[in-house]
Amino acid sequence: MKLNHINLPVKDVTAAREFFETYFNFRSEDIKLNDTLSVLKGEDGFTLVLMSEKLNQNGNHAYPDAFHIGFFQSTEAEVTAIFERLKVGGIYLEKEPQLIRKTFGFYFRFQDILIEIATGG
Repeated sequence: MKLNHINLPVKDVTAAREFFETYFNFRSEDIKLNDTLSVLKGEDGFTLVLMSEKLNQNGNHAYPDAFHIGFFQSTEAEVTAIFERLKVGGIYLEKEPQLIRKTFGFYFRFQDILIEIATGG
């Protein structure tokens, strides 16, 4: 069974959409009125839905501490290239790519989402 999509509540839908389009090659499929929701497609057909956290019915606006999303790369060079592209784009990166368990990668936060870039998969 294949995971087809994920819905991520975000603080700023416009900024999140631009981030995923710029750094991870997603493309917009559908943008809702007032930018409360954007549907993005990845190069592999994966659907990423960005929803304004204002739409959370129960008012929960935080991810659990260990929650994160990951983008696996084939080589250390690809990991390093993404790190450099993010850095040049002004994205705050706390640590350089390094060995993490049996992979090479790094973590960083965008809005409140913890993102992992690493070799593996």
